[in-house]
Amino acid sequence: MSSGDLPPVPRLPTRTPPRKQRAPRERSLTREAIATAALEIVDSEGLDAMTMRRVAEKLGTGAASLYAHVASKEDLLELVVDRVIGEVEIPPEADPEHWQRDLKQGLRDMRAAIAGHRDIARAIFARIPFGENALGGAEWMIRTLRAGGLPDQVIAYACDLLPLYVTAVAYEEGLYASENVTPEVMLEFNVRMRDFYASVPPERFPNVVALAANLTAGGTGDERFEFGLEVLVRGLAAMAD
Repeated sequence: MSSGDLPPVPRLPTRTPPRKQRAPRERSLTREAIATAALEIVDSEGLDAMTMRRVAEKLGTGAASLYAHVASKEDLLELVVDRVIGEVEIPPEADPEHWQRDLKQGLRDMRAAIAGHRDIARAIFARIPFGENALGGAEWMIRTLRAGGLPDQVIAYACDLLPLYVTAVAYEEGLYASENVTPEVMLEFNVRMRDFYASVPPERFPNVVALAANLTAGGTGDERFEFGLEVLVRGLAAMAD
């Protein structure tokens, strides 16, 4: 019989009482569990609420316990960002015949993953992810662009430009969502913008007045995103060897 199988040891009332036994945790404290808890906080409360103390509280432990698995707040942010990147499904191989199609779909998936977690996009700006999922994403993008015959240096710049575009769009969407800017609200705002542009002095701003309707056409976020994708991918294709 091991010590864990023994019944409670009897003690005299005058002796030190046994410490109250803690209930066993439902999940062990791991980097994966920490990332899950941190991302849940981002989803429900926003990025600023994701502190070491708040994550520890959610996991039912002390902040000091987290430092055995996560070195700092920066490390925690990188862990969560990599967790989000891991939600993007990566094709196993590149298709030279359809590299543009595959590249655009991967970027759409990246936008959906980032935009699906409130303002997590803010944590991605000015930060180069080095996690397992981030490296896998970089490997996919390089492989896909190489399949399109792009020069190595063009690919290197594209690996910075494309995620930057996707993250910027996702960040804007996250801001609108946090401010409850619905499509209906945006449509009404577009009407007011059109009236404003149309009413400015035409002798000073003739082109703004002429394009008042076009500038405020009220296209959906998807339409705007797809336009940007098309411009970027066509531009890259024009640089192929």
